[in-house]
Amino acid sequence: MQAHDKAEKRTHLRTPVFAVAPMIDWTDRHCRFFHRQMTKKAVLFTEMVVADAVIHGHRERLLGFSAEENPVTLQLGGSDPGKLAEAVSIASDFGYDEINLNVGCPSDRVQSGTFGACLMKTPDVVEACVVAMKKVATVPVTVKCRIGVDEQEPSDVLPDFLRRMVGAGADAVWIHARKAWLQGLSPKENREIPPLEYDLVHAMQRENPDVFLGINGGITTIGEAVRHLEVMDGVMLGRAAYHNAGLLTEVDAAIYGEAADAVDWLKVRDTMAAYAERWVAGGGRLNHVTRHMVGLFQGFAGARRYRQILSTEATKAGAGPQVILDAFAAVDIAGGPKLQAAE
Repeated sequence: MQAHDKAEKRTHLRTPVFAVAPMIDWTDRHCRFFHRQMTKKAVLFTEMVVADAVIHGHRERLLGFSAEENPVTLQLGGSDPGKLAEAVSIASDFGYDEINLNVGCPSDRVQSGTFGACLMKTPDVVEACVVAMKKVATVPVTVKCRIGVDEQEPSDVLPDFLRRMVGAGADAVWIHARKAWLQGLSPKENREIPPLEYDLVHAMQRENPDVFLGINGGITTIGEAVRHLEVMDGVMLGRAAYHNAGLLTEVDAAIYGEAADAVDWLKVRDTMAAYAERWVAGGGRLNHVTRHMVGLFQGFAGARRYRQILSTEATKAGAGPQVILDAFAAVDIAGGPKLQAAE
Protein backbone atom coordinates (compact mmCIF):
# COMPACT_ATOMS: atom_id res chain seq x y z
CA MET A 1 0.00 0.00 0.00
CA GLN A 2 1.38 3.39 -0.97
CA ALA A 3 1.76 6.14 1.58
CA HIS A 4 -1.09 8.23 0.23
CA ASP A 5 -3.55 5.36 0.74
CA LYS A 6 -2.95 5.65 4.50
CA ALA A 7 -3.29 9.43 4.65
CA GLU A 8 -5.78 10.96 7.02
CA LYS A 9 -8.69 12.60 5.21
CA ARG A 10 -9.47 16.25 5.81
CA THR A 11 -12.34 18.58 5.13
CA HIS A 12 -11.58 20.72 2.08
CA LEU A 13 -11.67 24.47 2.48
CA ARG A 14 -11.87 24.96 -1.29
CA THR A 15 -12.70 23.06 -4.47
CA PRO A 16 -9.98 20.52 -5.32
CA VAL A 17 -7.98 21.24 -8.47
CA PHE A 18 -6.64 18.81 -11.06
CA ALA A 19 -3.85 20.03 -13.33
CA VAL A 20 -1.76 18.72 -16.19
CA ALA A 21 1.87 19.48 -15.41
CA PRO A 22 4.10 21.82 -17.42
CA MET A 23 6.42 19.75 -19.62
CA ILE A 24 9.11 21.29 -21.81
CA ASP A 25 8.65 20.51 -25.53
CA TRP A 26 5.33 18.80 -24.81
CA THR A 27 2.63 21.03 -23.31
CA ASP A 28 2.57 23.53 -26.15
CA ARG A 29 -0.60 25.17 -27.47
CA HIS A 30 -1.48 22.19 -29.69
CA CYS A 31 -1.14 19.76 -26.80
CA ARG A 32 -3.31 21.96 -24.59
CA PHE A 33 -6.01 22.32 -27.26
CA PHE A 34 -6.07 18.53 -27.62
CA HIS A 35 -6.18 17.94 -23.86
CA ARG A 36 -9.06 20.38 -23.57
CA GLN A 37 -11.12 18.04 -25.74
CA MET A 38 -10.72 15.43 -22.99
CA THR A 39 -11.56 17.65 -20.00
CA LYS A 40 -13.32 20.96 -19.62
CA LYS A 41 -12.26 21.50 -16.00
CA ALA A 42 -8.58 20.55 -15.61
CA VAL A 43 -6.04 23.36 -15.35
CA LEU A 44 -3.55 23.15 -18.23
CA PHE A 45 -0.01 24.47 -17.78
CA THR A 46 2.18 25.86 -20.53
CA GLU A 47 5.72 24.75 -21.07
CA MET A 48 8.17 26.72 -18.98
CA VAL A 49 8.90 30.02 -20.76
CA VAL A 50 12.04 31.89 -19.69
CA ALA A 51 11.47 35.49 -18.63
CA ASP A 52 14.24 36.76 -20.93
CA ALA A 53 12.53 35.08 -23.90
CA VAL A 54 9.24 36.76 -23.06
CA ILE A 55 10.94 40.15 -22.87
CA HIS A 56 13.07 39.85 -26.01
CA GLY A 57 11.44 37.10 -28.08
CA HIS A 58 8.42 36.61 -30.35
CA ARG A 59 5.64 37.15 -27.85
CA GLU A 60 2.73 35.76 -29.83
CA ARG A 61 4.65 32.57 -30.59
CA LEU A 62 5.74 32.17 -26.96
CA LEU A 63 2.59 33.27 -25.18
CA GLY A 64 -0.31 33.04 -27.61
CA PHE A 65 -3.00 30.44 -27.16
CA SER A 66 -6.59 29.70 -28.15
CA ALA A 67 -9.43 30.84 -25.93
CA GLU A 68 -10.71 27.25 -26.01
CA GLU A 69 -7.69 26.15 -23.97
CA ASN A 70 -8.72 28.00 -20.79
CA PRO A 71 -8.13 27.67 -17.91
CA VAL A 72 -4.40 27.94 -18.67
CA THR A 73 -1.48 28.66 -16.34
CA LEU A 74 1.68 30.26 -17.70
CA GLN A 75 4.85 28.87 -16.15
CA LEU A 76 7.81 31.25 -16.12
CA GLY A 77 11.47 30.48 -15.51
CA GLY A 78 13.92 32.98 -14.11
CA SER A 79 15.63 34.30 -11.02
CA ASP A 80 15.74 38.05 -11.60
CA PRO A 81 12.79 39.73 -9.86
CA GLY A 82 12.78 42.68 -12.25
CA LYS A 83 12.77 40.52 -15.38
CA LEU A 84 10.09 38.22 -13.98
CA ALA A 85 7.91 41.20 -13.12
CA GLU A 86 8.36 42.55 -16.66
CA ALA A 87 7.46 39.15 -18.10
CA VAL A 88 4.33 39.01 -15.94
CA SER A 89 3.31 42.47 -17.13
CA ILE A 90 3.75 41.43 -20.76
CA ALA A 91 1.82 38.20 -20.24
CA SER A 92 -1.09 40.00 -18.57
CA ASP A 93 -2.51 40.95 -21.97
CA PHE A 94 -2.75 37.32 -23.11
CA GLY A 95 -5.47 36.17 -20.71
CA TYR A 96 -3.78 33.56 -18.52
CA ASP A 97 -5.61 32.44 -15.39
CA GLU A 98 -2.47 32.05 -13.28
CA ILE A 99 1.28 32.70 -13.42
CA ASN A 100 3.55 30.00 -12.00
CA LEU A 101 7.24 30.25 -11.12
CA ASN A 102 9.40 27.21 -11.88
CA VAL A 103 11.51 26.17 -8.87
CA GLY A 104 11.60 22.49 -9.76
CA CYS A 105 13.21 21.82 -13.16
CA PRO A 106 16.66 20.16 -12.79
CA SER A 107 17.88 20.33 -16.40
CA ASP A 108 21.40 21.53 -17.23
CA ARG A 109 20.01 24.40 -19.27
CA VAL A 110 17.98 25.63 -16.35
CA GLN A 111 20.87 25.24 -13.93
CA SER A 112 23.16 27.24 -16.22
CA GLY A 113 20.65 30.07 -15.96
CA THR A 114 20.59 29.71 -12.15
CA PHE A 115 16.87 29.07 -11.97
CA GLY A 116 14.57 26.08 -11.70
CA ALA A 117 15.34 23.54 -8.96
CA CYS A 118 18.62 25.16 -7.97
CA LEU A 119 16.58 28.04 -6.53
CA MET A 120 15.62 25.71 -3.67
CA LYS A 121 19.07 26.61 -2.33
CA THR A 122 18.31 30.34 -2.33
CA PRO A 123 14.76 30.75 -1.01
CA ASP A 124 15.39 34.43 -0.36
CA VAL A 125 15.77 34.92 -4.12
CA VAL A 126 12.49 33.10 -4.74
CA GLU A 127 10.81 35.28 -2.13
CA ALA A 128 11.99 38.40 -3.93
CA CYS A 129 10.79 37.03 -7.26
CA VAL A 130 7.33 36.23 -5.91
CA VAL A 131 7.01 39.65 -4.29
CA ALA A 132 7.97 41.36 -7.56
CA MET A 133 5.59 39.21 -9.62
CA LYS A 134 2.69 39.82 -7.22
CA LYS A 135 3.12 43.58 -7.47
CA VAL A 136 2.27 43.59 -11.18
CA ALA A 137 0.14 40.45 -11.58
CA THR A 138 -3.60 40.65 -12.19
CA VAL A 139 -4.08 36.89 -11.59
CA PRO A 140 -2.81 34.49 -8.90
CA VAL A 141 0.94 33.91 -8.69
CA THR A 142 1.99 30.39 -7.71
CA VAL A 143 5.19 28.37 -7.30
CA LYS A 144 6.08 24.84 -8.40
CA CYS A 145 8.96 23.35 -6.41
CA ARG A 146 10.73 20.18 -5.31
CA ILE A 147 10.93 18.98 -1.70
CA GLY A 148 14.65 19.82 -1.76
CA VAL A 149 17.82 19.38 -3.78
CA ASP A 150 21.11 17.53 -3.37
CA GLU A 151 22.09 17.10 0.29
CA GLN A 152 19.22 19.16 1.67
CA GLU A 153 16.98 17.44 4.22
CA PRO A 154 13.44 17.83 2.85
CA SER A 155 11.78 17.72 6.28
CA ASP A 156 13.82 20.80 7.21
CA VAL A 157 13.88 22.61 3.88
CA LEU A 158 10.27 22.25 2.71
CA PRO A 159 8.47 23.74 5.76
CA ASP A 160 10.77 26.77 5.70
CA PHE A 161 10.38 27.17 1.95
CA LEU A 162 6.59 27.07 2.19
CA ARG A 163 6.57 29.60 5.01
CA ARG A 164 8.66 31.95 2.91
CA MET A 165 6.45 31.53 -0.18
CA VAL A 166 3.28 32.25 1.80
CA GLY A 167 4.94 35.26 3.39
CA ALA A 168 5.94 36.55 -0.03
CA GLY A 169 2.32 36.35 -1.18
CA ALA A 170 2.26 33.16 -3.27
CA ASP A 171 -1.33 32.10 -3.85
CA ALA A 172 -0.48 28.39 -4.07
CA VAL A 173 2.48 26.01 -4.11
CA TRP A 174 2.64 22.89 -6.27
CA ILE A 175 5.10 20.37 -4.82
CA HIS A 176 6.86 17.63 -6.79
CA ALA A 177 7.24 15.01 -4.07
CA ARG A 178 10.82 14.10 -4.98
CA LYS A 179 14.16 15.65 -4.21
CA ALA A 180 16.20 16.74 -7.24
CA TRP A 181 19.87 15.84 -7.58
CA LEU A 182 21.47 18.60 -9.62
CA GLN A 183 24.69 16.67 -10.20
CA GLY A 184 24.84 13.03 -11.24
CA LEU A 185 21.26 12.49 -12.40
CA SER A 186 19.68 13.43 -15.72
CA PRO A 187 16.29 15.18 -15.82
CA LYS A 188 14.70 11.81 -16.68
CA GLU A 189 16.45 10.11 -13.76
CA ASN A 190 15.34 12.96 -11.49
CA ARG A 191 11.75 12.03 -12.34
CA GLU A 192 12.29 8.38 -11.45
CA ILE A 193 15.17 7.68 -9.05
CA PRO A 194 14.78 9.95 -6.00
CA PRO A 195 12.15 8.36 -3.75
CA LEU A 196 8.68 9.82 -3.59
CA GLU A 197 7.88 11.33 -0.20
CA TYR A 198 4.12 11.67 -0.31
CA ASP A 199 3.82 11.55 3.48
CA LEU A 200 5.93 14.69 3.83
CA VAL A 201 3.85 16.62 1.29
CA HIS A 202 0.61 15.44 2.91
CA ALA A 203 1.95 16.58 6.28
CA MET A 204 2.62 20.04 4.83
CA GLN A 205 -1.05 20.31 3.79
CA ARG A 206 -2.32 19.15 7.17
CA GLU A 207 -0.06 21.67 8.90
CA ASN A 208 -1.08 24.46 6.50
CA PRO A 209 -4.83 23.97 5.94
CA ASP A 210 -5.32 27.58 4.86
CA VAL A 211 -2.67 27.35 2.11
CA PHE A 212 -3.44 25.82 -1.27
CA LEU A 213 -0.93 23.02 -1.79
CA GLY A 214 -0.86 20.67 -4.77
CA ILE A 215 1.05 17.42 -5.17
CA ASN A 216 2.90 16.10 -8.24
CA GLY A 217 5.17 13.17 -9.03
CA GLY A 218 4.64 9.48 -9.77
CA ILE A 219 0.84 9.68 -10.00
CA THR A 220 -0.37 7.54 -12.88
CA THR A 221 -4.15 7.09 -12.58
CA ILE A 222 -7.19 9.19 -11.77
CA GLY A 223 -7.90 6.81 -8.90
CA GLU A 224 -4.56 7.74 -7.33
CA ALA A 225 -5.32 11.41 -7.92
CA VAL A 226 -8.63 11.11 -6.09
CA ARG A 227 -6.93 9.51 -3.09
CA HIS A 228 -4.35 12.30 -2.92
CA LEU A 229 -7.19 14.80 -2.95
CA GLU A 230 -8.49 13.28 0.26
CA VAL A 231 -5.61 15.23 1.81
CA MET A 232 -4.35 17.77 -0.74
CA ASP A 233 -6.02 20.76 -2.35
CA GLY A 234 -4.56 19.98 -5.77
CA VAL A 235 -3.12 17.10 -7.74
CA MET A 236 -1.06 17.20 -10.91
CA LEU A 237 -0.32 14.53 -13.51
CA GLY A 238 2.41 14.91 -16.12
CA ARG A 239 3.71 12.16 -18.33
CA ALA A 240 0.94 9.73 -17.45
CA ALA A 241 -1.61 12.20 -18.82
CA TYR A 242 0.49 12.97 -21.87
CA HIS A 243 1.15 9.39 -22.91
CA ASN A 244 -2.42 8.29 -22.19
CA ALA A 245 -4.61 11.34 -22.74
CA GLY A 246 -7.69 9.15 -22.40
CA LEU A 247 -7.16 9.36 -18.64
CA LEU A 248 -8.24 12.98 -18.84
CA THR A 249 -11.74 11.96 -19.90
CA GLU A 250 -12.27 10.77 -16.30
CA VAL A 251 -11.28 14.04 -14.64
CA ASP A 252 -14.47 16.09 -14.85
CA ALA A 253 -16.60 13.38 -13.25
CA ALA A 254 -14.10 11.93 -10.77
CA ILE A 255 -12.59 15.20 -9.53
CA TYR A 256 -15.24 17.84 -10.17
CA GLY A 257 -18.45 15.84 -9.84
CA GLU A 258 -19.67 16.50 -13.38
CA ALA A 259 -22.00 14.06 -15.09
CA ALA A 260 -20.11 11.02 -16.36
CA ASP A 261 -21.15 11.35 -19.99
CA ALA A 262 -19.77 9.07 -22.68
CA VAL A 263 -16.98 10.63 -24.72
CA ASP A 264 -18.07 11.79 -28.15
CA TRP A 265 -15.01 10.55 -30.01
CA LEU A 266 -16.34 11.66 -33.38
CA LYS A 267 -16.64 15.19 -32.07
CA VAL A 268 -13.04 14.97 -30.81
CA ARG A 269 -12.00 13.74 -34.26
CA ASP A 270 -13.78 16.52 -36.10
CA THR A 271 -12.60 19.24 -33.72
CA MET A 272 -8.98 18.17 -34.01
CA ALA A 273 -9.21 17.80 -37.79
CA ALA A 274 -10.63 21.32 -38.11
CA TYR A 275 -7.96 22.68 -35.78
CA ALA A 276 -5.21 20.92 -37.76
CA GLU A 277 -6.65 22.25 -41.01
CA ARG A 278 -6.38 25.83 -39.73
CA TRP A 279 -2.84 25.22 -38.52
CA VAL A 280 -1.68 23.71 -41.82
CA ALA A 281 -3.40 26.46 -43.80
CA GLY A 282 -1.37 28.97 -41.79
CA GLY A 283 1.89 27.32 -42.77
CA GLY A 284 2.29 24.80 -39.96
CA ARG A 285 2.97 21.09 -40.26
CA LEU A 286 0.37 18.49 -39.38
CA ASN A 287 2.67 16.58 -37.04
CA HIS A 288 3.01 19.68 -34.83
CA VAL A 289 -0.57 18.85 -33.81
CA THR A 290 -0.76 15.08 -34.15
CA ARG A 291 2.40 14.23 -32.21
CA HIS A 292 0.45 14.94 -29.03
CA MET A 293 -2.40 12.62 -30.03
CA VAL A 294 -0.48 9.38 -30.54
CA GLY A 295 -1.18 7.90 -27.10
CA LEU A 296 -4.92 8.54 -27.10
CA PHE A 297 -6.58 5.18 -27.61
CA GLN A 298 -4.71 2.90 -25.21
CA GLY A 299 -6.65 -0.30 -24.73
CA PHE A 300 -8.88 0.12 -27.80
CA ALA A 301 -8.91 -2.36 -30.65
CA GLY A 302 -7.12 -0.73 -33.57
CA ALA A 303 -4.98 1.54 -31.37
CA ARG A 304 -1.77 0.20 -32.84
CA ARG A 305 -2.85 1.07 -36.38
CA TYR A 306 -4.02 4.48 -35.13
CA ARG A 307 -0.53 5.13 -33.76
CA GLN A 308 1.12 3.94 -36.95
CA ILE A 309 -0.93 6.26 -39.12
CA LEU A 310 -0.26 9.33 -36.99
CA SER A 311 3.42 8.51 -36.55
CA THR A 312 4.15 7.92 -40.24
CA GLU A 313 1.62 9.74 -42.38
CA ALA A 314 1.45 12.98 -40.41
CA THR A 315 5.16 13.65 -40.91
CA LYS A 316 4.97 13.54 -44.71
CA ALA A 317 5.16 16.73 -46.74
CA GLY A 318 1.73 18.07 -47.56
CA ALA A 319 -0.02 15.95 -44.92
CA GLY A 320 -3.43 17.33 -43.97
CA PRO A 321 -6.35 16.64 -41.64
CA GLN A 322 -7.43 13.56 -43.60
CA VAL A 323 -4.66 11.73 -41.73
CA ILE A 324 -6.55 12.33 -38.47
CA LEU A 325 -9.75 11.01 -40.00
CA ASP A 326 -7.95 7.92 -41.27
CA ALA A 327 -6.33 7.28 -37.89
CA PHE A 328 -9.65 7.50 -36.04
CA ALA A 329 -11.23 5.19 -38.61
CA ALA A 330 -8.75 2.48 -37.62
CA VAL A 331 -10.03 2.40 -34.03
CA ASP A 332 -13.00 0.39 -32.77
CA ILE A 333 -14.42 3.38 -30.93
CA ALA A 334 -17.82 1.78 -30.33
CA GLY A 335 -16.19 -1.24 -28.72
CA GLY A 336 -14.47 0.89 -26.11
CA PRO A 337 -11.22 0.10 -24.32
CA LYS A 338 -10.44 -3.59 -23.84
CA LEU A 339 -7.95 -2.95 -21.06
CA GLN A 340 -8.46 -0.89 -17.91
CA ALA A 341 -5.67 1.25 -16.47
CA ALA A 342 -4.26 -0.36 -13.34
CA GLU A 343 -5.05 1.38 -10.08
